[in-house]
Amino acid sequence: MTAHALWCVAEGRAELQPASEGTGHAYRALFSGISRGTERLVAAGRVPPSEFSRMRAPFQEGEFPFPVKYGYAMVAEGMDGPFAGRAVFSLHPHQDRFRLPEAAVLPLPDGVPPSRAVLAANMETALNILWDSGAGAGDRIAVVGAGVVGALTGYLAARLPGAEVALIDPQPRGDLARMLGCAHALPDAADGDCDVVIHASASAAGLALALDLAGPEAAVVEASWHGAGETPVALGGAFHSRRLRLISSQVGALPPVRRPRWTFRRRLEKALSLLSDPVLDALISGETAFADLPAAYPGILAAPQTLCHRIRY
Repeated sequence: MTAHALWCVAEGRAELQPASEGTGHAYRALFSGISRGTERLVAAGRVPPSEFSRMRAPFQEGEFPFPVKYGYAMVAEGMDGPFAGRAVFSLHPHQDRFRLPEAAVLPLPDGVPPSRAVLAANMETALNILWDSGAGAGDRIAVVGAGVVGALTGYLAARLPGAEVALIDPQPRGDLARMLGCAHALPDAADGDCDVVIHASASAAGLALALDLAGPEAAVVEASWHGAGETPVALGGAFHSRRLRLISSQVGALPPVRRPRWTFRRRLEKALSLLSDPVLDALISGETAFADLPAAYPGILAAPQTLCHRIRY
């Protein structure tokens, strides 16, 4: 049988097409997760030419802008080799079967079901964001943008002893925030004077709000990827007088203070282990069969209520 994958073939149009199986041991897909923020930019052809190389997914086929096979949240079952019969996670695009070298997969920890493990790549990003923020025990922390990455970052931050964490989003996500151990506020009702502010809304308005919420000499972490186009940044007003620090966070690099000890594999292993909490199932906002994905894909990416949308194989 020929392997098939989801290909973005033109702006707003996706198809299931044959794909390379790769080399190594054989795997059959169980679930994969749509990372809405990045995949929406890819599907819209908004990867800037300067980032074509850096934004390649590990097992991507094709080239930006189109046609391209993209994605990085795959849970599969080993068909042969050392992980035969076991569920594993890999940074692989949406594809029904494939081959990978042993070093490219991680077996799921006990207590992390395959259906939840699709959150691993987003949890890895959230962990990196929290490291970059320097947030600590007792801090007042705001997360602007409660998509799946923002929500996971808030979930991790809320586990810091004594931390006060608020998820700020125009969507009515109060129940979700409380489940994750956070408060919730609409953008026009958010409290400021924060020690750390994390921006994850991928919008100019969200970034402006994040800067407004920061207290004197606080850190504002830009965790969004805005893609091609211009994003205005409000550096007037009190930005300089409050001596704010605007920090870029991107999962493609480890924070400098951790590079001597941490590897990408160690970070991903830790992210997987952090998915043992059943409350995180609330971040799965929908599920679609792989065969139905091309027709559903544009709507999934466009819907602001989408968190992690799961694909079932």
